[in-house]
Amino acid sequence: MKILFSLLVSIFSFICFSQTTISGKIIDEFGTSFSGANVYIKGSYDGAISDDNGNFKFVTNASGEQILHISFVSYETLTQVIVIENYKEKTFTLRENINTLDAVVVSAGTFKAGDNSKVTALKPLDIVTTAGSVGNIIGALETLPGTQTVGESGRLFVRGGESDETQTFVDGIRVAQPYGATANNLPTRSRFSPFLFEGMTFSTGGYSVEFGNALSSVLLLNTIDEPKQNQTDISIMSLGVGLGKTQKWKKSSLTFNTSYINLAPYQLIVPQKIDWNKPVQALSGESIYRQKIKDGLLKVYAAFDYTTFDLNQDNVDFFTKTRLELKNNNFYFNTSYKGYLNDNLQLQTGLGLGYGQNKITIVNDDLENNERALHYKLKLRQTITSRIKLNVGSEFFYTDFDENFTRFQSDRFDYGFKNNILAIFTEAEVFFSKKMAMNVGIRTSNASVVQQYTFEPRLSFAYKITNNSQFSLAYGNFNQTANQDYLKFKSDLDYEKTAHYIFNYMYNKEGKMFRAEAYFKDYKDLVKYDGMQPSYFSNYDNTGKGYAKGIDLFWRDSKTIKNLDYWISYSFIDSKRDYKNYLQEATPSFIANHNFSIVTKYFSQKLKSQISATYTFNSGRPYNNPNRVEFMSEKTKSYNNLSLSWAYLLSQQKILFFSIGNILNANNVFGYQYTNTPDLNGQFQRQAITQPANQFFFVGLFWTISDNNKTNNLDNL
Repeated sequence: MKILFSLLVSIFSFICFSQTTISGKIIDEFGTSFSGANVYIKGSYDGAISDDNGNFKFVTNASGEQILHISFVSYETLTQVIVIENYKEKTFTLRENINTLDAVVVSAGTFKAGDNSKVTALKPLDIVTTAGSVGNIIGALETLPGTQTVGESGRLFVRGGESDETQTFVDGIRVAQPYGATANNLPTRSRFSPFLFEGMTFSTGGYSVEFGNALSSVLLLNTIDEPKQNQTDISIMSLGVGLGKTQKWKKSSLTFNTSYINLAPYQLIVPQKIDWNKPVQALSGESIYRQKIKDGLLKVYAAFDYTTFDLNQDNVDFFTKTRLELKNNNFYFNTSYKGYLNDNLQLQTGLGLGYGQNKITIVNDDLENNERALHYKLKLRQTITSRIKLNVGSEFFYTDFDENFTRFQSDRFDYGFKNNILAIFTEAEVFFSKKMAMNVGIRTSNASVVQQYTFEPRLSFAYKITNNSQFSLAYGNFNQTANQDYLKFKSDLDYEKTAHYIFNYMYNKEGKMFRAEAYFKDYKDLVKYDGMQPSYFSNYDNTGKGYAKGIDLFWRDSKTIKNLDYWISYSFIDSKRDYKNYLQEATPSFIANHNFSIVTKYFSQKLKSQISATYTFNSGRPYNNPNRVEFMSEKTKSYNNLSLSWAYLLSQQKILFFSIGNILNANNVFGYQYTNTPDLNGQFQRQAITQPANQFFFVGLFWTISDNNKTNNLDNL
């Protein structure tokens, strides 16, 4: 018995002496004691929970090198290698997990649609549900602050920048010709159907180093990753017809749509200010094929557009009208891949090709131009830690533009340019906490027409003030090669340059959003030329300069009144430039100092209808009157437009849609054209630049055939 007792005592003593006490304290990033954290040795049952003072204590039989595991919900898990025999009491700090919905996001200069981001100002389908836009992406964007309504163009003008200062991307790949063909002072539309896109990011400034060769803005369109079901869409419209089809398979899908537009029947009903010989006819189509590949998704997108028209335009310098006939061919193709090489490394790459051709006859003179564009991008995104992500990438742009002008039975002039741009960029996304984040990056590029490298640092910062409000700051340098209207005549012009300074405040809670943003843009090295219009014989240089500064306000509320969703936008801008053939620094003719819009959408279950209204107001725009000494000293009257739309559910999958633009029949004037020489009284005569028609009417029947027999296009109208 004595031997057995001695053996048991020895075993008990060995066990007791082999146990080690592990103790310590847990605090958060602010030094506050952390209660309720789970602490244990990985691979064992030895552990404890921290008390109200943050202290923990437990014993373990483990020995040697072990992993101490500390975790708590919504905080980053902390693991630390310890040697049991050498362990001494320590204090550990837990940091908040920033991969949560309430983490701060950089919102300066950025509007998003189609995701759950805090900067989502538009819902995915707002692009096509805004009254007056009639499915035009640009029309919907013009209801946001920071944009200008330039009715004689139809293109996107942002914060004092011209339309060519905005670049458009589809799935990260640039689109060289984003707008449809048109004539001088006739509005155009975006080439893309919004039905193929599920997400959009519209940046009014201060954007990432991933995007370059844009002085003012970038518009990022993301196609649908995975359609919900097999579906067919049939459209019968007052302007033409359309057909769309989606087919799904196990790991792939195909969507296409095509449309034919002919304005002849419409123009017989609605009085036109344009003398048409042959109204606009357009045949267009888009398709996208998607294929899942392991941990990634491959997309192949293609779009084509053929447009033709023939008209007689008033010319203030002649008694007779000028006949203009245009034929346009456009093709765009891109393929993109996005996927993970491993758990922490993401690859994004793609290639885009664009071709645009215009054949124009002006009276008896012929003008033809061709643009061929290529864009290749490679981007890697490395997750270093949950708080630090690094983006590194490069891209290559190629542009080949040629144009020839042939006078009637006379000489032919040939001109054009080729340009290669190679760019490299890197950017770090750093989260200091859920309340504070920063993006810092640099971009450099070299254009063959300039043969110089750019230096473009960019920085953005965001800080969360309360659970529902935050502010953001952004700064960046931006460079862009000169417009093709200049490069085709003089191909060695320098980069045009600007710097952005942005301050943003945002409040976002339960269906309500308020944004206020102040900005300043400093332009230099803008292109100047002499003569009435840029031509082969003009002299060009980069001595231009300018600035733009202003305040943008945005409020959206879909919560207060049941079934009513509305937003209000207001912008004030002060901008002047000395560029083109300007005599001095002045406000450009496309800028209105005050811009206001209100968009409302109301759904009535009883009436089976969605009713929308959009009102837009812009103050007068400046123009130059050569009968006065002061340059650009006069302004047009203010712009007013009230548009209404009504979508009525005929049956579950059939919708009748009505839309009226400018229901109050306002005669909006965008500027004036003056004669090149004065009359016998020494006065320069003029003609107003107005809308092709005061009002726009649209009627359409939209029929959806889907697997579930329920889907319709009500949300899309």
